[in-house]
Amino acid sequence: MPQDTRSPCSERPRERLLRHGAQTLTSAELLAVLLRTGTRGRDATDMGRRMIEHFGGLRRLLSAESSALMAFPGMGPAKTCELLAVQELSRRAIEEPLRNGRALSQPGRVKQFCALRLAHLRVEHCIALFLDSQLQLIECGEIARGTLSHASIYPREVVKAALGHHAAALILAHNHPSGLAEPSPADIALTHQLKQALALVDVRLLDHLIVGATEVTSLAERGQV
Repeated sequence: MPQDTRSPCSERPRERLLRHGAQTLTSAELLAVLLRTGTRGRDATDMGRRMIEHFGGLRRLLSAESSALMAFPGMGPAKTCELLAVQELSRRAIEEPLRNGRALSQPGRVKQFCALRLAHLRVEHCIALFLDSQLQLIECGEIARGTLSHASIYPREVVKAALGHHAAALILAHNHPSGLAEPSPADIALTHQLKQALALVDVRLLDHLIVGATEVTSLAERGQV
C-alpha cells in the first residue's frame, strides 16, 4: 500500500486535528473545524481568521451574543448555534468543579470562571456566586448591569437574591470595562456595605472580585472583605 506522503501543512484542519492533535492548529483553524464551510471565495480557515479580527480576539468572539454572530457574513443559524454551544460548554466545564467542591478551596478556578463570564464585556456587569453551607455553588446570577463605568448595586437586592437561593454565603464579582482590575474606593465601600447587610440575614460575603481585561483582583486576598 503506498504511503501517504502529504505534509501536515497540506492537510485540511480536520485531518490535521485527528493526525496531530488539536494543539497543533491555529485558532482560525480550530474555528474552521466548527464552521466546516466558508463563504464564496474564502475557505473556513480564512473566515475564522476574519471573525477573530472582527470581534477583537478569540475571547470576545466566543462570548458574542447570537445577534452579533448572525450579523457576520456567512454565519447562519447552524454555525451560530455551534459557537453558542461551545460558549456554554466552556462555562459549564469551569463551573462544574465549583458545584462539586468547596469554592474557597479552588480560588483560581473561581477567578477563571468569573473572568470567562465578565472580562470581555464592554459595560459593567455584577454577578454573584451563591454558595451553600458546604461552600458549593448553588447558582450564579446577575445582580446588576450598567454603563461603561458604573453599575448600580443595591445591598437589599443582593440580600433578596441570597435569600431566594437559600445561600449561606456568596462571592460577588464585577468587571471594569476599562480593563483595569484595581478596586476603586467605591468598590471597597460597597463591599463593606454588602458584608454588613448580608450579616443581618446570616449570609457571609466571602469575597469581592474585580475583573479586568487580563487579571482578577480579590479583595479578600487584600484583607478588604
